[in-house]
Amino acid sequence: MNAQVALGKLRHSLFQPPDTPRRILVVDDHDAVRRLVARLLTRAGYEVESACDGEDAIETFRTGKFDLVVSDVRMPGMSGPRLIERLRRFDADVKVLYLTGYADQLFVERAPLWEHESFLDKPFSTPGLLQSVSLALFGRIQKTT
Repeated sequence: MNAQVALGKLRHSLFQPPDTPRRILVVDDHDAVRRLVARLLTRAGYEVESACDGEDAIETFRTGKFDLVVSDVRMPGMSGPRLIERLRRFDADVKVLYLTGYADQLFVERAPLWEHESFLDKPFSTPGLLQSVSLALFGRIQKTT
């Protein structure tokens, strides 16, 4: 078995979402990061929508229920924490996973993090992303039986 096949099986077995797909909104101004995160989450079985900035995210968020928002912290126009403040007007309980290479800025803007908020440092690994999403959504890593 080659390493890529083994990694795929590991991802599937350790990070498989429950039978009902969870909807995730991915927000990042860097196209490559946004596409990578969306692709990894889609392959893991989640329903994923993407937005390139805060305004686009607000419009997308208003179109339906999302279980999790995965957002960059530093974006032009509207920061991730400011975006989440605005999204919470529509859903006060939305769960958030901030992706950041600037954790210090996150804690300046959001000290302390609110309930249902977590962060993952960039750069991140695929297992790290999937584990963080699972923990944010379910409070544990989802495993198949």
